[in-house]
Amino acid sequence: MSIGLGGAPLAGLQTEVTEEDAFATVNAAWDAGWRFFDTAPHYGLGLAEERLGRGLAGKPRDEYVLSSKVGRIIYEADTEAPDGDGFAVVSKRRRRFDYSRDGVLQSIEDSLRRIGTDRLDIVFVHDPDDHYDEAVATAFPTLIELRDQGVIGAIGSGMNQTAMLTRFVTEIDIDVIMLAGRYSLIDPDGLDDVLPACLANDVQVIAVGVFNSGLLSQPRPAKDTTFNYAPAAEALIAKANQLADVCESHGVTLPAAALAFPRFHPAVAGIAVGCRNAHEVQVNHDLYGAAIPAALWSDLKSTGLLREDAPTE
Repeated sequence: MSIGLGGAPLAGLQTEVTEEDAFATVNAAWDAGWRFFDTAPHYGLGLAEERLGRGLAGKPRDEYVLSSKVGRIIYEADTEAPDGDGFAVVSKRRRRFDYSRDGVLQSIEDSLRRIGTDRLDIVFVHDPDDHYDEAVATAFPTLIELRDQGVIGAIGSGMNQTAMLTRFVTEIDIDVIMLAGRYSLIDPDGLDDVLPACLANDVQVIAVGVFNSGLLSQPRPAKDTTFNYAPAAEALIAKANQLADVCESHGVTLPAAALAFPRFHPAVAGIAVGCRNAHEVQVNHDLYGAAIPAALWSDLKSTGLLREDAPTE
């Protein structure tokens, strides 16, 4: 799977994105050889799915892997309003959580229609942080049934935490997880629970949020940078600058190291990176291909900036 396109920015995550830029982003990723595309109903109230579908229209369906998510139903209201959930979208659409069997089936049907495709290769249960019981009782059994019928290829969950993902990995017959922001150069805490569990249970990992929403995305973090979509604490900015010091001493940029780091773990099958225009695709593609000297990882560990138990070869 290597590297793929994360679809949230296509729908204006934090900053508005035009139709033209979204279309160009998908095509730039395709032209760069990226063949994994991830999206979700949550992203821009279905807008990301629609835009991804337009970008992929006409592409050979058997040549790429497509994932979306369940757990939120998109419905129509009477009036337009700004989306209050992080996306620069004004719409009549609204979202509600729904992990029921009917909700899962409707979500998949709606996603197929919005994307304009006949199948999803991977379906994730999305952010069930406050809905564990319902996810276990109805969402996962429904996905397992669909997988067993051959309707979808693989199932899993995508979350910003490790504890509940670890439970899903050890308690439920899933194939893959999307681990958001919890296995990054500055926050490798997935080493404590979910990554060992994935190895033990033959569950693959797609690492996303490897820049932690902004902190690691530039050679030097800006003062107003974010960590997990909130203003980054001064201590985190200071640590990012220390990481950048070591990276620069080896002729490497901080974002290049951030993209490389998760790929060493044997449970990680690939990464996905959110991009909002074709230029960002090219930048990330170049960073992904950057040569990283082994001595960089040794120095990060010897200075205490990286855990000794983090795989780096």
